[in-house]
Amino acid sequence: MTDFRFHRPGIVGTGRVAQAFARAFAPHMSAPPLIWGRTADNARSAATRVGATLAATIDHLMTECDVVAIAVSDDALSEVVASIAAARPAIHAPLVFHVSGRSGAAILEPLRAAGATTAAIHPAMTFTGNPQAEAQRMVGASFAITGSTPEATRQAGQIVALLGGVTVEIAEARRSLYHAALCHASNHLVTLIAGAANTLRDAGVEDPSALLAPLVRAALQNSLDHGFAGLSGPLLRGDAQTVSDHLATIEADSPALLPAYRAMARATLDELKRAGTLPSDRLTALDSLLAVP
Repeated sequence: MTDFRFHRPGIVGTGRVAQAFARAFAPHMSAPPLIWGRTADNARSAATRVGATLAATIDHLMTECDVVAIAVSDDALSEVVASIAAARPAIHAPLVFHVSGRSGAAILEPLRAAGATTAAIHPAMTFTGNPQAEAQRMVGASFAITGSTPEATRQAGQIVALLGGVTVEIAEARRSLYHAALCHASNHLVTLIAGAANTLRDAGVEDPSALLAPLVRAALQNSLDHGFAGLSGPLLRGDAQTVSDHLATIEADSPALLPAYRAMARATLDELKRAGTLPSDRLTALDSLLAVP
């Protein structure tokens, strides 16, 4: 449980994550959140959608709110922080945090210098534009937190507890590495599945998703449960002929998949080398097959 008692959260931003946080805070506050955005029309639309109140100015939001979430794109974050600091608002909130995965608390230094307690709080989940559903999905989700001070870290953990999430502390210097790992797992997974589905269509399958779903779900769960030990398939068996056939038919019949297939097979083979599970002659044959032409 948290010892925070919310009156009014503030949301800087108008997109999917901003709206989801506004909805997530709703059960825990006595007044609707204030929303402010650089584009008035977008801010008005977001506020209407989630039952929030439009803040007239950033100074209004920073003065009236108990806690402020900055929910803007990674690349826009430093500019937004600088614009808030330049406005010299009266910072009333006990905690100002951003929700970017890439950055830690250091990017909020202009606001910390102005008197705010600052932190990064990143929910490790995807946002597709359904604020109510995403607010519910925050319950049980992991949140990566990085505070500018031990007190900021403590307060960030309280925010996560309030939303029903699980806290994972990430050091300032490791934020970018953390974010890269998440993007590799989630964003690249989408690309991988899309490529497989397109190739199944090339093979004559009318509903690739239906065919892939049981296999991919089982493989994902196996990987989460067992790590790389959950691997199966021709590379694990050292079946060079099968891999050779794959490369040939992909190049002939579904060439768009070839670079991704080769790269992922190469990465899998490299991991097998580190594990030391394949005889050297099979490794040599696979190495030759998967070398970049």
